Amino acid sequence: MKKLFLVFVLFVSGLAAAQTAKEIISQNIERSGGLTNWKLLNSTILQGKLTLGIKDEYPIKIYQQRPNLTKTTIVINKKKTAIEGFDGKKGYAMNYAANKLQEYPNYTPESFDTDFIDWEAKGFEAKYLGKEKIGNTYTHKVELTKNVNKTLYYFDTKTYMLIKEIKNDETLQYSDYRNVGALMMPFRIEASSAKKDSDYVITLYKIETNKVLPPNTFKF
Repeated sequence: MKKLFLVFVLFVSGLAAAQTAKEIISQNIERSGGLTNWKLLNSTILQGKLTLGIKDEYPIKIYQQRPNLTKTTIVINKKKTAIEGFDGKKGYAMNYAANKLQEYPNYTPESFDTDFIDWEAKGFEAKYLGKEKIGNTYTHKVELTKNVNKTLYYFDTKTYMLIKEIKNDETLQYSDYRNVGALMMPFRIEASSAKKDSDYVITLYKIETNKVLPPNTFKF
């Protein structure tokens, strides 16, 4: 009888944790604009500056469009240069050793939406891992898993905005949330990795949404 009771308690605890993770994700989506508004978002143009190291700063412009089109350009010596993108068929990135754009046959584009938009329909499992303090902010820690891929998300316990994301060997931190139409978006993104070879900070000053982009926007 005791063993049966223990199994029941563990089952209920697991169910409550899963429900909590679902509720946290739902709160984030709702408070940042709502699922309908996120699904009505079809394109974004982000403008700001890219900081590498301590002093290296470059104007940056990022174009994104459903379902996975993207192009990132920076200005070096007053010249606008594409450094990465996906045009729907081909993925490319800057080969800095050769100082030219190079096509990558195995390039894997990222989805326009984050994984936790319709996460259940995408086949993810969500697990609540408790609270964790990041700096002066208490966060809810949620893990999304699909096959062998795992991503950790940290949501502010007060605002439910996404504060931190850890996937593969990269950590992304989000801050300076502002209203962009009906949506809340971060205007500061910090990226770091264990090897410290691809760390950067993007500070945005303008985000435009649902602009009609010319067909050749994502070509290189």
